[in-house]
Amino acid sequence: MRSRRKFVQNVGLLTLAAHLDPFSLLAGTRSDFVSNRPALKDRKFTSTAVNEAIEVFKKGVSNKEIGWLFENCFPNTLDTTVDFEMIDGKPDTYVITGDIDAMWLRDSCAQVWPYLPMMRNDPHLKSLIEGVIRRQTTFIHLDPYANAFYKDPSKVSEWKESDLTEMKPGVHERKWEIDSLCYPIRLAFGYWKETGDIGPFDNKWKEGIVLTLKTFKEQQRKTDQGPYKFQRRTAWATDGVPLGGYGYPTKPVGLINSMFRPSDDATIFPFLIPSNYFALVSLEQAAEMVSKISGDNALAAECIALSKEIKFALDQFARVMHPQIGEVFAYEVNGFGSFNLMDDANVPSLLSLPYLGVLKNDDETYKNTRKLLLSGFNPFYFKGKAGEGIGGPHAGMDMIWPLSITMRGLTSRDDFEIKKCIELLVNCHAGTGFMHESFHKDDASNFTRKWFAWANTIFGEFLWKVYREKPELFQ
Repeated sequence: MRSRRKFVQNVGLLTLAAHLDPFSLLAGTRSDFVSNRPALKDRKFTSTAVNEAIEVFKKGVSNKEIGWLFENCFPNTLDTTVDFEMIDGKPDTYVITGDIDAMWLRDSCAQVWPYLPMMRNDPHLKSLIEGVIRRQTTFIHLDPYANAFYKDPSKVSEWKESDLTEMKPGVHERKWEIDSLCYPIRLAFGYWKETGDIGPFDNKWKEGIVLTLKTFKEQQRKTDQGPYKFQRRTAWATDGVPLGGYGYPTKPVGLINSMFRPSDDATIFPFLIPSNYFALVSLEQAAEMVSKISGDNALAAECIALSKEIKFALDQFARVMHPQIGEVFAYEVNGFGSFNLMDDANVPSLLSLPYLGVLKNDDETYKNTRKLLLSGFNPFYFKGKAGEGIGGPHAGMDMIWPLSITMRGLTSRDDFEIKKCIELLVNCHAGTGFMHESFHKDDASNFTRKWFAWANTIFGEFLWKVYREKPELFQ
C-alpha cells in the first residue's frame, strides 16, 4: 500500500465493493440512472443548498447521464466523508479522503471548496466549513510538516515503523508538501470573502500563519538544511527522499523546497514550481487577513516580504525555453540550472495555475506550457481508446486521472475543449456513476480508488460552473 493511494482495481471486485462502501457502485447503471447517493439516513451531512443545486442542474440539463453523475458526485464529500460536531460551542469538522481514514490538509480543502458560494443560503453548511478551518488550524499546530492527520490525537500511524522522521501521535503521514500549508489559507480566505465572518480567525489561527511562515522560511534552506527530513523503508521509489532524507541539493535562491508533490510522490528537484506559485498567492492572502482581521501589520509585512522574494526567484528560475514550443514553465528546478519538464494530475499543477489565481489563462507562457502539458512532450500525458489526459508516477504509466481532465476544463476558455472534457469524464466512470483516482487509457473499467471524494466533488464543481456560465454547452 502506497501513501494515501490504495490500488483497488474494479475488475471482479465491484460486487464486493458495493458492500464495503457507504455508497453502492452498482446502484445505478447507464440505462436506469438511479441515484447512487446513500440513503438520506446514512448520509454524513445534508445541505439544503447543495440539494437544491442538484435539482436545478437536473432540471436544466437534458442529458440524463450527466444529471445522474452530478447528483452522485457533487455531494459525495458531504454524503460520505465528513464528521461534523460542535466542540465547546464551536464547529469542528473532520474530513477523510474516501477510502482512507485520515484527513489531508490539501484534500479536505479541495473537497469543500466548491460549496463556498452556497453557504449564503445554508447556515448549516457554513458551520461545517468553519469546522474544517478550525480542525486544520489544530493540525497545523500539531505538526506544520505533516500532510495528513487522524481525528484521534492519540492514534499512532501505520507508517510509524517504516518512516524515518519525527512522527507524533495524531499524525497519519509526514510528507512535507508546500501546498499542505497553502490550501488552508485558500479555504480561509475564500470563506472570509464569502461570509465576512471572522469567528474562525482567532489568535490560534493567526499563530498557525506564524507557523506557516516559519516553515516556509526554514525550507528556503538559506543557511542549513532545516529541521525536516524523511525516509521510508519501501520498495516504492516515489515514497523515498534521497541523501539522508533531505533530497537532492538546491541552490538557496529564495524558493521553497518541497520534498513531496501534491501527489504525495517525492520531488526530483525540490523547487516545485506550481507549489511555489501557490505559496506566493497564499502569502498575499494571509497578509490581507492578518492585517484586516488581527491588525497585525508586522506579520502581514513579513508575509508580503516572503511573497515578493519568492516571486523574484520565480521570475528568474521558473521559465525555461523549449526547443519546439518556446518559453514554458518548468515543473521542478534546483536553482543550479537543472529543470524537469512535465506535469502531474494533482493540484497544484502547472495546468491549474489559473484555477488557483496565480495568473490568467491568456498568459503567453502559460499558453505555451499548456500546449506542452497536453501533448507527447509531457511524459505523463496519455492518450488511448478510453480517453486522454494527464496522469503521474503515483498510479503508474498509461493511467489517466479524471482530476486532470476536470482541471483542463476548469482552466479552458474554448467551448469545444470544455465539451470534450465533459465527454471524456462522462465516458470514464465505467458504469459506477463516480469519478476515480485514475483509469487506464485503453480501458476505463481498469481504475484505481473507487471512492475518492476529491475527484467527485471537483467534477461536480466543473459541471456546475459550466451550467451557470455556458449552459448551452450541455445542449
